[in-house]
Amino acid sequence: MGTNVEETIEESRLRENAPCLLSKRWLLAYIAFISFMFVYGVRTDISVAIVCMVIDNKTASTANISDPTCVANANASQGYDRAEFHWNKGEQSGLLSAFYYGYIFAQIPAGWLAGRFGGKYVLGVGWTIAAIATLLTPVGARESIYIVYALRVIVGFFSGVSYPAMQSMWGRWAPPMERSKLISLTFSGSFVGNILTFVISGYLCAEGFDNGWGSIFYVIGAANLLWVIVWFIFVSDSPSDHSSITDEEREYIVKSIGDTTKRVTSTPWREIATSRPLYVCVLSHVCFNWLLYTIMAEVPTFLKKVLLFDVKSNGLLSSAPFMAMAVTSLGGGQVADFLRTHYLSTKVTRRGAQALAFFGASGCLLGTGFVTCSNRYVGVILLCVAVGFMGLCNSGFMVNVVDFAPRYAGVLFGISNLFATIPGMTAPLAVGAFTPNDTQEEWQTVFYICTGFGLVGALVFTFFSEFEVQPWARENVELDLHDMGMDDNPKKMKNGDATKSGVQNEGFVENGTT
Repeated sequence: MGTNVEETIEESRLRENAPCLLSKRWLLAYIAFISFMFVYGVRTDISVAIVCMVIDNKTASTANISDPTCVANANASQGYDRAEFHWNKGEQSGLLSAFYYGYIFAQIPAGWLAGRFGGKYVLGVGWTIAAIATLLTPVGARESIYIVYALRVIVGFFSGVSYPAMQSMWGRWAPPMERSKLISLTFSGSFVGNILTFVISGYLCAEGFDNGWGSIFYVIGAANLLWVIVWFIFVSDSPSDHSSITDEEREYIVKSIGDTTKRVTSTPWREIATSRPLYVCVLSHVCFNWLLYTIMAEVPTFLKKVLLFDVKSNGLLSSAPFMAMAVTSLGGGQVADFLRTHYLSTKVTRRGAQALAFFGASGCLLGTGFVTCSNRYVGVILLCVAVGFMGLCNSGFMVNVVDFAPRYAGVLFGISNLFATIPGMTAPLAVGAFTPNDTQEEWQTVFYICTGFGLVGALVFTFFSEFEVQPWARENVELDLHDMGMDDNPKKMKNGDATKSGVQNEGFVENGTT
């Protein structure tokens, strides 16, 4: 097995000499993984909590159910008796969407602030405020539904800094041939966060304090606050800022990426606005989020209303798809970087992972719509496989902005995530509109729409994505040949010559490839 042509011999030597699993870049990945677990807790806690908060005036009809098991399940699914609120279907959909009305406005500012000032404090402050708003939710709910709307918008805005600011940090920390592994590990925390949130929320709904549902917000909010302390103590904005990083690791990262001490002081907005690779990422991201947000927000309702699971089972089974997603995301990142290092180009690897993710998820979601209560565990399996396929997106479009413009990864992902937040605002409303009676036929329409988004995303990314560093994403840094030991005369070189000489500049030219 040889070294991939995208990695120079010098970079390969530095990578082999630098520490790996116990290194500071991997420590950042471990801490970020857990951080994303918690940030997704405050994001999705209401999806299960709302099932326990709202008094269900509709008793599941058993008149047209012939299967005795389904009749028993329908009766069991009505058993929760600690709900407090008479919120109608539209109000519930509005609460599930409110998060994204704040989330959407955080994307570009978060990426810009992280690029200019560093991501550590942007993330830490954002997560702190989101945790406090989560802790206040039970009190607000008992005062007015409008206070809950406002708190969910606040949680959304301050959680919304997460992805753009983290992408900006990885633009300074992730060597090119380790990007898939490090970024996939980081964002896999969100899937594990979904798992734990659904499981814990289902248990707390039935057994917790403060009428069950209230304890969900207290437990998750407090855990977030405690973890932010760990983040501030152990995380640095860049390798050059880290006080205890080894010289070998710092040299490896800086030679692979460039000088990470300098902040981005200007942004090529015109070039960004006309960038085709960015448009491809945006469309792929929108399609992915329609599927993901529909599943995150609405699966507990689908399991209760159509497949007739009780509240305890609901929380556990709602988490099962994200267990599969965590596995495929982590495993996919390892496999993707292995293939890129030894066998395949970045282009083939990314496109293959993304196509498999979208096509696989679309097929499984289409089948889910035809599952009935009689074979309801088949529905759970199909959901698990569908969301498992979606985990491969972390080796596809999710890391693509770091491929073609790592210097501006934070602001680019902020732009992409801004548009991709629209499904979070509209998908719950659309599901509410299409499922007024929560019949199986109505839910089939929901899964048809998901399938359509998946197919469009697969085709667009497969045929139009790009991976080489874009010209506008490089910075023309002048280098003194005398300082480089190449000439006694102080001549200057531009980007291209420096790259040919094996010197990486601040433009983050991946592996010397332009």
